Amino acid sequence: MSKKKSVLITGCSDGGIGGALALTFQALGFHVFATARNMSKMSAVANLPNVTLLTLDVLDATQIAAAVEAVKQQTGPKLDILINNSGENFFFPILDSDLFEAKRIFDINFWAPFNIIKAFAPLLIEAKGIAASIYAASKRSLEIVSDHLRVELEPFGVKVVSVVTGAVDTNGNSYFDEWKLPEDSIYKPAEKIIGARARGNDGVKRMDRSEYANKVASEIIRGASSKIWCGSHAGGVKFGECFVPQSILDSQFIKGCGLEQLGKKT
Repeated sequence: MSKKKSVLITGCSDGGIGGALALTFQALGFHVFATARNMSKMSAVANLPNVTLLTLDVLDATQIAAAVEAVKQQTGPKLDILINNSGENFFFPILDSDLFEAKRIFDINFWAPFNIIKAFAPLLIEAKGIAASIYAASKRSLEIVSDHLRVELEPFGVKVVSVVTGAVDTNGNSYFDEWKLPEDSIYKPAEKIIGARARGNDGVKRMDRSEYANKVASEIIRGASSKIWCGSHAGGVKFGECFVPQSILDSQFIKGCGLEQLGKKT
């Protein structure tokens, strides 16, 4: 059984935040359990020492249970850090969103981490560990749950940390080459601008994913509590949420989205 500190990270495909975090924690001396739906997509960490690759579709209860058993066999059973990174991006106006697809996104980005936290909680409690999640906008509900979970698990020595992520240079925007709005969308006049944002071609400077992973890992290891804000513009979002009136935030959000052009035409 490994005596090293251990971390399990979901969504470790090459070119993403999870893969960068796996590389960082491995370099810091952790035993890393790197997971993805397809193990062939974790080539960057596949041959490194102290890395165990696990097949894990976060929607598959059987695979979640198998991952728990795999960790138990190597750790004693304990798990020092759980990072719920896996998620799927979704870029459509609410009025153009298919309900079935929207529910599927919540299954991946909310209910799946919820189930994984439940499954690994006994191992985290045994290690008095840390549960951390990487949040996109669609995971705000999970952030609220984490605020409660932090209080509920504190008596058992488990810290719950939310990582609020700004703009990071990953492959996450590379899946929208064929993106387009429905032909009858009221946002069709702004399709070019919205599509550019979906593909990351919005002129926003993004933090290097290795730099991001190093900062997040450092904060977690040093004992951060509550929330970590990391990534380009994350600090601005934090300031805005705390001190800026919602009307001003809304006006800033509209800029560069094409929505300001639609407003002028109505």
